[in-house]
Amino acid sequence: MSLALDPAAQELLFREARTANTFTDEPVTDEQVQAIYDLVKYGPTAFNQSPLRITLVRSPEARERLVKHMAEGNRPKTAVAPLVAILSADNEFHEELPALLPHFPQAKDMFFAERPVREQSALLNAALQAAYFIVGVRAAGLAAGPMTGLDFAGVQKEFLDADHTPLMVVNIGKPGEDAWFPRSPRLSFDEVVTTV
Repeated sequence: MSLALDPAAQELLFREARTANTFTDEPVTDEQVQAIYDLVKYGPTAFNQSPLRITLVRSPEARERLVKHMAEGNRPKTAVAPLVAILSADNEFHEELPALLPHFPQAKDMFFAERPVREQSALLNAALQAAYFIVGVRAAGLAAGPMTGLDFAGVQKEFLDADHTPLMVVNIGKPGEDAWFPRSPRLSFDEVVTTV
């Protein structure tokens, strides 16, 4: 059985897409980022919450501040990527629930009154949104280089606040020369799927 998604789109979004390690110097525009967000904001989350926050690192000064918090192997590519985004989870996302879930506004206080519950939910749902964001970057014809090799506490202190938990840093741009490592293996259907 074939998929509804066009084969070329399947290749672009999944089969041929890889984590980019080098980029051209072609800029990534605010309009491109807006188009990416306007596409991926519709990805499903629990209670329609939207805890993902995206901090675009554009200025040379901010880039320098970020690079020092990256793992050594991630510093060179973060230093030269056309655009870098810090993806974080807003642990106070519940404040927006009455607007995002108008048919059930009491969910804000009923399920998310306690901070540990909010943090757990924000982490899971922002991670889902981060995955949608990466696919959206690919849909824009760009490459993404998501990384978790970083000093999370340092990034939080440098760019965020106590209500925002950093998830990852994503380098974004057109892939450069030798951008890809060879494709690593994946588990087969039979290794992953169980029917009960």
